[in-house]
Amino acid sequence: MKEKILAHFAEQAMYCDIFGSPFTAQLIRRISEDYEQGGPIASLLANWNTNPRADALALRLAGYFHHAVLVNRDPELAAHYPSSVANWTIDDIWPLARALLEREPNTAAQFIRSAPQTNETRRSIALLAAFLYFADTWKGEIDMLEIGASAGLNLNWDLFTYKTKGWAWGVEGPVQIDTDWHGSPPPLADINVRNRAACDLNPLDISDDAQRLQLRSYVWPDQPQRLARFDGAVALARETGVTVERADAVQWLSQKLSARALDAATIVYHSVFLQYPPRQARDAIIDAIESAGARATTSAPLAWIRLEPEALTDGIENSPRMVIDITTWPGGTRRIIGYTDGHVRAVYTAE
Repeated sequence: MKEKILAHFAEQAMYCDIFGSPFTAQLIRRISEDYEQGGPIASLLANWNTNPRADALALRLAGYFHHAVLVNRDPELAAHYPSSVANWTIDDIWPLARALLEREPNTAAQFIRSAPQTNETRRSIALLAAFLYFADTWKGEIDMLEIGASAGLNLNWDLFTYKTKGWAWGVEGPVQIDTDWHGSPPPLADINVRNRAACDLNPLDISDDAQRLQLRSYVWPDQPQRLARFDGAVALARETGVTVERADAVQWLSQKLSARALDAATIVYHSVFLQYPPRQARDAIIDAIESAGARATTSAPLAWIRLEPEALTDGIENSPRMVIDITTWPGGTRRIIGYTDGHVRAVYTAE
């Protein structure tokens, strides 16, 4: 297990570098060194016996330290964090972080029991592209169903402001979404959302300050734009009264699809979610969608929109890309819109 944990730490630090968070990369490397040398990290993880990569263990630990800063559990550590000083150094931060962990191992152990949830709002621009392609041919009302919605921040996707160098969509609002778009723009159609609903196995309630700070702790602290998008999305969700049902995706989706309206289109969508349920549950989700698709009509079509790893959607092993795709019924026609990464820093259209 030690070798697996160290390999996971190395891989996650590499991805943090790639995704523009040098602080989180350096923090994870210090965590890795402490673990290998038998420090407090090693004590904390002594009984960790599940897959560290699947558990996103490094991000749980990074989230713990960021959370301690957000709740001001250690003012000196908070004063040295990237959120407080631009010229931070890991040499100043790590001794303070390590000392905090030594003082409160039980608090850390409790925090890392929960899987990270990021609710990355930038993913909505990838989903939007697929929504727009659907709305370009369907002018009627749409009922939206999101599975794996976390705290539901992306339920308000149609109230965000989207801007790229080549196209823009939406009204001015508190959530500004951009990306480096390569290729033809999507059709800038109007979208008529009638109803929206969402579920998650463990939704966080952003109306509760403690849960909101837990969710915010997983946003990397040296990325102020991501933090600003998060804060704007939280404010908007509170204003609109977003709710996410606590439910198993298989049961919830099966029920919703069996009772879906016959006078509107239905869109099922999810982002960086389908890799987490066990294979049996994943297969059941896909079966529920395809079975509902077989019953779809031209007056009540069904669309399935995904932002998921290409390794999962197309079986391309070790692919680092995320696929943006849409499958529509009647017909079951699949269209790949484009490719991106987990943070949607750039989109490359498939055309």
